[in-house]
Amino acid sequence: MRITLLTVGQTEKNWTKDGLDTYVSRIRHYIPFSVNEIPELKNVSALDREQIKKKEGEMIMKAVKEGDEVILLDEHGKEYSSMEWAGVLERKLSSSGRDIIFIIGGAYGFSQEVYARCNGKISLSKMTFPHQMVRVIFAEQLYRALTIMKGQPYHHE
Repeated sequence: MRITLLTVGQTEKNWTKDGLDTYVSRIRHYIPFSVNEIPELKNVSALDREQIKKKEGEMIMKAVKEGDEVILLDEHGKEYSSMEWAGVLERKLSSSGRDIIFIIGGAYGFSQEVYARCNGKISLSKMTFPHQMVRVIFAEQLYRALTIMKGQPYHHE
């Protein structure tokens, strides 16, 4: 079993790359983990939001295998405390046996095909964050959950 963070667009800012790299290396001490970046669409000025979501959705669907558990990072997803999130993740890791793919979509969200394919949605906050920043926040929360599961002192509660 492995976990993948699938994103639309590349991690561009050095400070987000550095933050993401820090947590990726920490997460890999606990579980196989990778970040897969789908290139942003080019020349989209003639496309409307739905067309952009559809094209991005097609690329997302190509990156997902049939047996994968797909969890969208979505503003309409369920919010968890860090302790609750650790419990959810622990149950997923111990029961499903499937690879888990967490997906951060493009600026306009996900296509209906991606929503139909997903096994769940989580929200990191009711606030809106730049997609670049969400990568680092999610990776930190994944790392935090893994340390909670192992009873390590990273999380203070």
